[in-house]
Amino acid sequence: MMKKTDICTIESSKIILNEQIIFETQTENFSDFAKEAYKTLELNYPKFHKMDNLSKLAFLASEMILKNDDQSNTALVFANKSSSLDTDFKYQESINSQDNYFPSPAVFVYTLPNICAGEISIKHKMQTENAFLVLDEFDEEFLNSYAAQILQSGKAEKVLCGWVELYQESYKAFVYLLSL
Repeated sequence: MMKKTDICTIESSKIILNEQIIFETQTENFSDFAKEAYKTLELNYPKFHKMDNLSKLAFLASEMILKNDDQSNTALVFANKSSSLDTDFKYQESINSQDNYFPSPAVFVYTLPNICAGEISIKHKMQTENAFLVLDEFDEEFLNSYAAQILQSGKAEKVLCGWVELYQESYKAFVYLLSL
């Protein structure tokens, strides 16, 4: 039987960890909300400022749960509906304009949803499995089943699971930690 611990939800300008509001602001713009949360929570990871918004959302939710503990044997299984569409559109805009044609490699890097799992893995020196799935809707049963396979195989001691959806100004993260 798996145990679910440390649940983090981010939406509507709030970060909630285990039913406690950790951070809240009146800022409605996600980018401003993320910067404010990063600064207020003193996360101290300079690469945060170079991340796309999807990665920032996943990073903030993950940091609330993972903190500075040893996570080298923790796997990641995330899902969303929009993949990296928010960043894909920004990149497309940078190559559409004949007059302002400046495609940015910094933006292109984030046109894959698994990059946010990679950023979290790098920060926490995770050396296990990670996956970023694109699903029509949040399917906790499916994610938990996927995580159970990882745990039962012995490839990880814990799995950070969740839904991390961001498209334009609509965002929600629901991330939780599973173990046997």
